[in-house]
Amino acid sequence: MNQLIRFRGLKPSQLLMLCGLMLFASAVSSQSNSGVNASNYPNKSIRLISPIPPGGAPDLVGRALANRLTNQMGVSVFVENKVGSNGNIAADVVSHSPADGYTLLIGMDSLFVINPYLYPKSINANNEFRQVATLASNQFVLAINSKLPVKNLAEFIDYAKKANPIAAYASGGNGSQHHLTMEMLKGRAEIDLLHVPYKGGVEATTATIGGESIAMFSGTSNANLIRSGKLKAIAVSGLKRSKDLPDVPTIAESYPGFDNTIWIGLFAPKDTPDAVIVKLRQEVNKALLDPEMVEALAKAGGIEPLITTQEEFSNLIKKDQLKYSSIIKKLNLKLN
Repeated sequence: MNQLIRFRGLKPSQLLMLCGLMLFASAVSSQSNSGVNASNYPNKSIRLISPIPPGGAPDLVGRALANRLTNQMGVSVFVENKVGSNGNIAADVVSHSPADGYTLLIGMDSLFVINPYLYPKSINANNEFRQVATLASNQFVLAINSKLPVKNLAEFIDYAKKANPIAAYASGGNGSQHHLTMEMLKGRAEIDLLHVPYKGGVEATTATIGGESIAMFSGTSNANLIRSGKLKAIAVSGLKRSKDLPDVPTIAESYPGFDNTIWIGLFAPKDTPDAVIVKLRQEVNKALLDPEMVEALAKAGGIEPLITTQEEFSNLIKKDQLKYSSIIKKLNLKLN
């Protein structure tokens, strides 16, 4: 009220000038506080929030990226783990952080293409984030118990069709990508298998090694268990063979067009300025081309760098949303 009384004696031209100066000052202050200028970004440490514990694919990709960005950008870039609720906890932390480019999400594809349909009451990441860049991709491996009397995918399908009682497969949990990928294969191959969900991929792997289940889809991070003979790999889920397991055929070689892989991307809060997004994308793509980064990802289980345009990134998300929402609807899956 005092401000209004103070302005009452000013002429219209003076009021217009004052309003213009106040708007300009507000814009400058906002820009200064958020550090949105590409010329002064970054000027402090950057947090990369991982949705899973140390050792998992997104965490390994994030740490390799953090090392490269620290060298490139001249500030400390580090990974912080915020685990739980299939990535929703990490997403919530980042979405409520300032949109200034200093807190970013190492986003699993499931957060954007599965969770919105599986957890309808939780955060919809598609409404809360801007895409910065794709980071990496990996395949799923159809791994079976080493004592199962089959040598390839065709024999596995035949075994499953003849099994009585019905054979069981393991996954890291209801609605996990391992679960949904097996359901896709069941549909294509016209087989029936009993789904047994475990509390994570490690328990599912243990169950498959021990014979509690005959098979599971896992990441290529289980390559060492496959090489040691504890598991037997009979197929991979992408359109091309894995560099880490080059002798293992793709499912698409038996069922043309079958393609289901995992991707990891970098995301920022939805109001992050264009200048920051562009700067980050340039630095990330530069890091992904670095031979040391490529080698670090390969050693982390055959993970490959994934560089796309923004349009390709958007189309990838839309394609996977259509694919996963369809299978989730078919299975009538809903989790709280």
